[in-house]
Amino acid sequence: MHIYFSRIGGAGISAAALLARQAGFEVSGSDKQETPYLDALREHGITDITIGQSYEHIAKAHAERPIDWLVYSSVVKLEDSGKEELRFCEEHGIRTSRRDEFLNMLIEEKHQKLIALAGTHGKSTTTAMVVWLCKELGIPVSYAMGAKVTFADLSAFNDKSEYFIYECDEFDRNFLAFKPFLAGITGLSWDHHEIFPSLENYNQAFRDFIGQSTHTIMWKRDALKLGLEPGETIDVVDQDFPSINDIRLRGRYNREDAELAMQLVSEITRKSVEELRPIVERFPGLKQRMELLVPNLYTNYAHTPEKIRGGMSTALEIAKENGQDVVVIYEGLTNRRQHFIKNDYKDCFAGAKKLYWVPSYLAREDPSQAILTPAELITHLSDPSIAEPAELNDALLKSVHAHLAAGDLVVAMGASGKGSLDDWLRENFAR
Repeated sequence: MHIYFSRIGGAGISAAALLARQAGFEVSGSDKQETPYLDALREHGITDITIGQSYEHIAKAHAERPIDWLVYSSVVKLEDSGKEELRFCEEHGIRTSRRDEFLNMLIEEKHQKLIALAGTHGKSTTTAMVVWLCKELGIPVSYAMGAKVTFADLSAFNDKSEYFIYECDEFDRNFLAFKPFLAGITGLSWDHHEIFPSLENYNQAFRDFIGQSTHTIMWKRDALKLGLEPGETIDVVDQDFPSINDIRLRGRYNREDAELAMQLVSEITRKSVEELRPIVERFPGLKQRMELLVPNLYTNYAHTPEKIRGGMSTALEIAKENGQDVVVIYEGLTNRRQHFIKNDYKDCFAGAKKLYWVPSYLAREDPSQAILTPAELITHLSDPSIAEPAELNDALLKSVHAHLAAGDLVVAMGASGKGSLDDWLRENFAR
């Protein structure tokens, strides 16, 4: 079967493409631009990738090798970026679907049990930790992660695996397409407001997800938010359990992710948390999750208040160990999100000596919404005096060099992708 992936350069869709190739399918695809994920796919032998999405491009691909199934990223319909490809498939009777339908087919056809990690924050780290634990224990697993790691590919299919570990994203309600054998809920706060018009709508989607999971492990605070009680199908973990702080990882949120990962792996292996703790404490981390670019300069994917607080927790622990001050560069992810979370920034950056706030990374914006500037967003901080508006330019570059020369710990928090703060830092501070 020949499967064509539309917007193959995205994190989720590239992981699905790699899984398809490893499972024995023919794979090709397209994207509107080059992305770092395309390089990884090419390294794994997926080279039939077209840059540019048009009727003519897919017609040529189909003429060379008939396409049986087009799998598309959720953003294709939201941005109309692949509408010509979809039109071609409709006219030629080619099956089309989002990646969730393909993944369900793969899991069911290969008789694997789905372990799904879902939540507003913490799911990438927790998913990676579950994969790490299984690999270190010698348990064969298939998986698809949402962030790059040093110890494994972004995704992998193993036909000897009993389990398929998957970062199950709520964006566009993707996670509701799955019925997990085991689900882990990593942390909840209202997000993706363009998809979920209210907090209750968001919470209900998670109740539905939990309801269609055979067994769920979740935090007590999230169970309370959803009005759920522990029972035969739901295990509730108390986030205030003292032993969580004994886990030798930096950052409170990282320790919580590790605890949940251990609970999940304990469920399928029957190994105790005590046996798993030394393994998870060796976890090497993820790309752009407090990733060290050069000495004292970190980049961290954080664009919601909870993720920012998580990044600050880790940064402040590192800085305390070394007697440093923390300096933050922040880039919001999408202007539309800023309209919903601006009043929640308040003390998110508490503990920082200085905050440089750059313009938000724009994607899939609502043209009717005014662009909120850094100057305006800074006014929503409890202490605006620590912050100043900035741009990704030479002036900011000089400031970063000055802080590094002074021995400060500098952490960039924001989006990823071409033109983002993370991309700018990598261009200017390549190892």
